[in-house]
Amino acid sequence: MLLLQVIVGGLLLGAIYALFSSGLTLIWGMMNFINFAHGEFVMLGMYAALLAAIWLGGGPAVFGFASLLALFVLGVIIYISLIRHVMRGPMLAQILSTFGLALLLRYTAFWLFSANVVSMPETVLSGNLNIGGILVSVPQLIAGVIAAALTIAMHLLLTRTTIGSKLLAVAEDRNAAMLMGIRPDGMQALAWGLSAGSAGIAGALMAMSYPWSPSVGETFGLTAFVVVTFGGFGSVPGAMYAGLIIGLIQALSAYYLGPIYKDVVVYALFVALLWLRPQGLMGKA
Repeated sequence: MLLLQVIVGGLLLGAIYALFSSGLTLIWGMMNFINFAHGEFVMLGMYAALLAAIWLGGGPAVFGFASLLALFVLGVIIYISLIRHVMRGPMLAQILSTFGLALLLRYTAFWLFSANVVSMPETVLSGNLNIGGILVSVPQLIAGVIAAALTIAMHLLLTRTTIGSKLLAVAEDRNAAMLMGIRPDGMQALAWGLSAGSAGIAGALMAMSYPWSPSVGETFGLTAFVVVTFGGFGSVPGAMYAGLIIGLIQALSAYYLGPIYKDVVVYALFVALLWLRPQGLMGKA
């Protein structure tokens, strides 16, 4: 029974991994652009949720939406003010720009919030739920279910809607999309907004169960790159499957080997996958 509890916890955590990683894979699939500040978006989403919970009160619907909105706006602003300019430069400029952005966001958070570890105030959603003898944290259960639903919603947005068709058209051929009346800059700004927004709400969901500090963005950034590479760059379904797998692997490694080894196992399997299948589970060779 304890093993089942560990498995459920790993899958719920993996669903959140999938949500914020889907934003990273969206940017790569659409623009061939690697965002090294993605983990900091998750971290800022956690702080946005904390501020919303303190100032506005309410549950996940309130602070989750606040984090989504705040990071969506931030993502659009970053694209307009920085990304669309460095995209014209060499790849090294693109890499260094988001790496510098990550440091700027991280140390701004240190300046605003200090290095102290914080956590969300307790709500009526705190506690555990007994499901067939399996104890599941209520905040973790809510977070995992919402994260899985939002990841599926993003996939449907990209594959079943007009907006998604426009985003994919710009990704396929920017010039041809312009001839069809699509504004590439507008679509790419929207993509950055969606990417940052998904990271923001994932951070809000993560904040329900785990304490954090400004340095947590580095960890989430590495996790997102592992998930996206594991699932295949540009594939939202791949990010979802990989997120669930990595969350499960971490949980089982912590259970059998100890918490300090969970990341070691994940990164070892990650390197092995790159050796055997560099394109990831659902990526194209």
